[in-house]
Amino acid sequence: MARIIVVGAGMGGLAAASRLATLGHRVTVLEAAGTYGGQVGSYRREGFGFDTGPGLLALPAVYRDLALKTGREPLEELVALRPVDPESRHLFADGSELVLPNASRGGVGQALDSTFGAGAGERWNDMVNRGRTVWEATRRPLLEEPRPAVDPVDPYPVPPRRGLSRLLPRGRHTLADVTARELDGEPGPAALLAEYALRYGLNPLTAPASATVLPYMEQSFGVWYVGGGMRALADAVFARCGSRGVEFRFDTPVRALERADGRVTGVRTDDGVLTADAVLSAVPGLGVAAPTELAPGRFTVLLALNGSRPAGTAHRTVLHGADVAAEARAVFTDRTLPERPTVQLLRPDDPLLVPDANSETAVLTVTVPAGLTLTDAQQDAYAEQLLAHLAAAGLDLRERLRWRETRLTASVPVPALAGGQLAQANRPGEPGLYLIGAHAHPGGGLARVGMSASITAGLIGPA
Repeated sequence: MARIIVVGAGMGGLAAASRLATLGHRVTVLEAAGTYGGQVGSYRREGFGFDTGPGLLALPAVYRDLALKTGREPLEELVALRPVDPESRHLFADGSELVLPNASRGGVGQALDSTFGAGAGERWNDMVNRGRTVWEATRRPLLEEPRPAVDPVDPYPVPPRRGLSRLLPRGRHTLADVTARELDGEPGPAALLAEYALRYGLNPLTAPASATVLPYMEQSFGVWYVGGGMRALADAVFARCGSRGVEFRFDTPVRALERADGRVTGVRTDDGVLTADAVLSAVPGLGVAAPTELAPGRFTVLLALNGSRPAGTAHRTVLHGADVAAEARAVFTDRTLPERPTVQLLRPDDPLLVPDANSETAVLTVTVPAGLTLTDAQQDAYAEQLLAHLAAAGLDLRERLRWRETRLTASVPVPALAGGQLAQANRPGEPGLYLIGAHAHPGGGLARVGMSASITAGLIGPA
C-alpha cells in the first residue's frame, strides 16, 4: 500500500483518488478551497440552482467506466443521467433556424438539408466522417494512454483538392480550410463548425482540422444531462471516494513540493510537511508548469426567471455570432469583448433547480479573451448587451427576469488535439510526481480530466 497525496479536489483529483483507493492505496486529497468539484460548481439562491461550470456531459463512457471500476455499479445508479433531445437548437444571423437531434448522424444530415438546402447534410456528414478517422487514429494515444513521446501529426484525411484550390500551396490543414473547401464556405454550416471550436476555447480560424473530432464525438455518442445539475456528478464521485476510504483535507493549500534524493517525497502545507510515496498534482505551480499562452475564458450569466419553462423549449440553444472571423479576431487577436458573439443558452427542464413550477433557470455563456478582467459594472453592462442580443433573435427573457448573477473565468484549458496544443505529460519525468486534471494530458474538458485520472492510475498501478 502506497501513501499517495492528491493536490486538488477537482473532478480529476476526485476521479484519481477514487481509482487509486480502489487499487489499494492510502489516499489523501488536499484542497485549498472549502469544497470539492473545482470548475464543476453550483450556485443556489432563493430556491434557484445553477451549474457554474459545464452544464452538459459528452463522452459519459468515461464516468461509466469510473463507476464500474471503483464500485461495479452503473453510472445511472449514481446519478440521473439522460440524453438531451433535441441536442441543440441553432439560430443564425440571417434568421435561419436549425434543430439537431441527439446522437443521430442521419438526422443531423436531414436537418442541415432542410435548413441550408440539398447537399448541405451530405457535405457536413462527409466532414464528420473524416472526423471519425481522426477519432480512430488518436483515441488511444491522445485519450487512453500517456502522452506520446512524439507529438502526433494531424491525421485528418484531406479530400482531393478541386478547381483552383489545387494551385494553392499545401500545408497545415485548419478548420478554416475545412469550411472553405469542404463546406463550400456556406455561412450557416461554417458558423455551426466554428461554434464547436469556440466552445472548447479553440480559434476557428487556426485550429487544426483534427478539431472536427469534436462534432464527431458529440453527434455520434450524444450529449447528456445529469439531473439536479452537473454538481450531482461531483457529489457522486466524492461519495465514491468516501466509500473507498479517501481522506480529504479542505482549506489546506499546498505551498510547495518536498524533495529528497532526486524525487518528490511529499508536500508542505501551513500545518507542516506531509510525506508520500507519490504526489498527484492538478495545480499550476506545483509540478504543473504555467501555460505559455492562456486559453480563452468564459463569461457566464445566471438567470432566475419568472414563469414556467415554455413547452417545447430546447435544453440548449446556440445563437451564432454575426461574423465568425470578426468574433475570432476579437477573442484571440484583439483581446476585446465580441459585440455580437456566439452565445450558448442552457434551459434545463429540471424541477430540482427551481423553487416552484412557476419559475425557470437559464444560463448563458460566451467565450471571451484569455485573462480578461471586468469590473462589476462592466460585467453588468455586458450581460445587458447579451440579453439584448438574444432578444433581437426572438429570445427576449428580460421581462421575465427576477434576478441575475454574472461569472467571469479567466481561462479554461483546451482539449489536446493532434496537430494542435498538447498538455503536459502525466509523468513529467520527476520520480514520485504525477500530473492530472485539465492542465495535464489529455487536456481540458470534463471527460478528459476523467481520462487523465484513469491514465495516471494506470501508471501507478495496484498496491
